[in-house]
Amino acid sequence: MVQKYQSPVRVYKYPFELVMAAYERRFPTCPLIPVFLGSDILHEHASEDGAVHVVERSCKLNVDAPRLLKKIAGVEFVFFIQKNTLNWRDRTLLIEAHNETFSTRVLVNETCSYSVHPENEDWTCFEQTASLDIKSFFGFESTVEKIAMKQYTANIKRGKEVIEFYLNELIAQGITKLPRWTPGAPVRREDPARTTTVDRSLCQGPALDSSNQGPGRGDPAISISETTPADADKLEADYIERYLGKLTPMQESSLIHLRQWLQETHKGKSESGEWKADKIPNDEHILRFLRARDFNMEKAREMLCQSLSWRKQYQVDYILQTWRPPPILEEYYAGGWHYHDKDGRPLYILRLGQVDTKGLVKALGEESILRHVLSINEEGQKRCEENTQQFGRPIRSWTCLVDLEGLNMRHLWRPGVKALLRIIEVVEANYPETLGRLLIVRAPRVFPVLWTLVSPFINENTRQKFLIYSGNNYQGPGGISDYLDKDVIPDFLGGECVCNIPEGGLVPKSLYQSGDDAETSDHIRIWAETIYHTAYVCKGSPHEITSEILEEESVITWDFDILRGDVVFSLFHSKRAPQTHQRDPGPAAGPAASGTNVQLIDKNWVLGVDYSRLEAPLICREGESIQGSHVTRWPGFYILQWKIHSPASGSSMTRVDDVLASLQGSAHKCKLMYYFEVLASEDFRGSMSSLESCSGFSQLSGITNSSNKSQTDSLISR
Repeated sequence: MVQKYQSPVRVYKYPFELVMAAYERRFPTCPLIPVFLGSDILHEHASEDGAVHVVERSCKLNVDAPRLLKKIAGVEFVFFIQKNTLNWRDRTLLIEAHNETFSTRVLVNETCSYSVHPENEDWTCFEQTASLDIKSFFGFESTVEKIAMKQYTANIKRGKEVIEFYLNELIAQGITKLPRWTPGAPVRREDPARTTTVDRSLCQGPALDSSNQGPGRGDPAISISETTPADADKLEADYIERYLGKLTPMQESSLIHLRQWLQETHKGKSESGEWKADKIPNDEHILRFLRARDFNMEKAREMLCQSLSWRKQYQVDYILQTWRPPPILEEYYAGGWHYHDKDGRPLYILRLGQVDTKGLVKALGEESILRHVLSINEEGQKRCEENTQQFGRPIRSWTCLVDLEGLNMRHLWRPGVKALLRIIEVVEANYPETLGRLLIVRAPRVFPVLWTLVSPFINENTRQKFLIYSGNNYQGPGGISDYLDKDVIPDFLGGECVCNIPEGGLVPKSLYQSGDDAETSDHIRIWAETIYHTAYVCKGSPHEITSEILEEESVITWDFDILRGDVVFSLFHSKRAPQTHQRDPGPAAGPAASGTNVQLIDKNWVLGVDYSRLEAPLICREGESIQGSHVTRWPGFYILQWKIHSPASGSSMTRVDDVLASLQGSAHKCKLMYYFEVLASEDFRGSMSSLESCSGFSQLSGITNSSNKSQTDSLISR
């Protein structure tokens, strides 16, 4: 497997020329990098005006590997070829390196670049990418991969420290600025200020100058930008550390790669017709899914994609604006937000022992309770962001204090426990790593019974955050005072703070819903008024929907996500009214399948006679989000079709994705979620439905430009 690394953007608050002077002090050897034993120049070339200088070096490295492995490999050192292209005119340095040793067995490629900050020409940006592909290594492939990744990540940090050291050295010598390159400027061949040998590539650029002692000399030699990334497509190193926390180089790389994948697969079009990245989950939200899957990129991506589709389908992003708790919840649900803990995490208090679970379920149903729990989680994320700004450090999760005084067998009512388990399942799947600590106090003797029922549904990482106190053990050393300030501990737990949350109590039976629906329901519907529909597409059974158009130049818009498998999307027109042939999705779709499979185009219809294709078929891959529109030219019936994508049998090359799909069985059944709408042409532009997703958080879409002629415009990103 190829290992890849992508660094965040490191910003030096010093001009490009000064950073280059610091960089060149690394050659021909650098005592600060023990594994770097030296380098020899193989080739050197400079342009006539001195603006571009290319140096190719052979670099000798020592590898910290077991003696046995070195003996088997027959080498003590490894050699890399490094090519530096320095452009003084554009103020860029491109560094390209690859291994010369074992190049037939191991492929190592690295690209680094220094460039001017896009928003401040006196700052310098640094980026780094690398890949490692071990094809064979005497049976020690896994060992070599671990050693290589360990040393590489260690040297990433060391490289930053080296630049800092030499910048400090330059400033200590009174050198804080270098003149920029200009055509015809004289080239200075010596630099008396340098204490080490000057590499010749530096001599082709501007001379060192200590005459300009600009402001900020007292600042550290290196400083990182304290703002959010200037380029929305990139992340800066200090932004990550300040707002997301300290991450290892490989964790940073996983975050950047997953973020880039989201930007590529969730694209829209601006009104000017240019491609643009629309709203995607914020960086903290992406990071939560990576942490929940131990930074396994593939597993985190799968979990996140499922959650994004769920958010889009049920419009979770609007819940804080649209959800208003019913009066019964406001009076009888004993929970609410209450300041923050000692670590700055928002604090939520739930007096579960005072909550009449059975009464709330019978009075409101599971759906309302789930909505309320989701709104609490959404509010928690919002409060974390606010506390991050307030305290100037990353606040990624919240603390929950659960008071179990009053918990008894009434709370073990079976439908209520089942509802609780289903809510836990939804929260675990869509809000990972949001709970920082759970303090359970005054746990009664009946609690172990409830815990036995609930704990198997809680992730192991989440269970480790639980602290359970029975009786009055929460008081004193080791109790909740270790986590909450005294002026925050609520009065009903012996603190000094008045906690203004409802006291709960029994819900009057007069408020119960009629019938036994709440007790006999076997599933949570979340909320049924979603505008999206689910459909299953099986081999030989496409899914089709139709819309009758009475007026010319109406606009058909669509928005769909491919949840499983690969499909081909087509748009047809017919003057004949199609007949509906509805099929059950079948056992392959799963027992929980609620979508249907509808076929409209009769098998006896002839393409080009009974109906016509309006646009070339569009292949849509699993995980893609597609938005599009079509301006109609004729009245009649317009048919949207999704069918299984089957690779051409005559093709000599088979896609890896197709092979994997067939092995996983997804080549024979696909699942999609779709929405479509017909608009009058004058209502199309600016309409929320005209390709603007109903979920601003999870789904990207844009407003397409449609001509007055018949055309289809589908927005996709691979």
